[in-house]
Amino acid sequence: MLTSFWRSFLAVFVAAFALAACQSAPVQANRDSDTPEIKTERTVTEYRLGSADRLRVTVYGEEELSGEFVVDGQGFLSMPLVGDLNVEGMTVREFQRTAEQRLADGYLREPRVSAEVINYRPYYILGEVSRPGEYPYTSGLTVMNAIATAEGFTYRANERFVLIKSVETDQEIRVELKPSLKVQPGDTIRVVERFF
Repeated sequence: MLTSFWRSFLAVFVAAFALAACQSAPVQANRDSDTPEIKTERTVTEYRLGSADRLRVTVYGEEELSGEFVVDGQGFLSMPLVGDLNVEGMTVREFQRTAEQRLADGYLREPRVSAEVINYRPYYILGEVSRPGEYPYTSGLTVMNAIATAEGFTYRANERFVLIKSVETDQEIRVELKPSLKVQPGDTIRVVERFF
């Protein structure tokens, strides 16, 4: 009778353990799905002009119209003859075509304009870094370089991912922190606190 009791007890125990194991897997999956996804890559679009960008503009055959120009706080760039151009959000190519159209409108015959950004607007780094603030952008800058420029992580920093907000959106995205992760001009990078 004792042997039959232990067999029944063991069978119930194994069944209860198997049921508990089956129920715990969906709970874990639900917990993971509640956490926002960390993106492994960031979509980088063509650069768009904005405040504090400095451009070198060349109007072929017209030295007096060529030079360096800065986009002001309202997104305007002032050029001789054409006056103020609203360039906020334009690509460099779009700016070149717009400048050509304005110059062709009663000033020059078949103007050709080329432009390049020589000084980009700054980026910002906040949160768990030693020196948060505004820093000048340099071509090819990575998030790891930006963190190093801000004198590194604090001891509370989460070193797995960062939050990045570009100038084109109000939304922050969570991106996995990899050596190849690039900074774009005007980005706001936030290093968050890790939870133990």
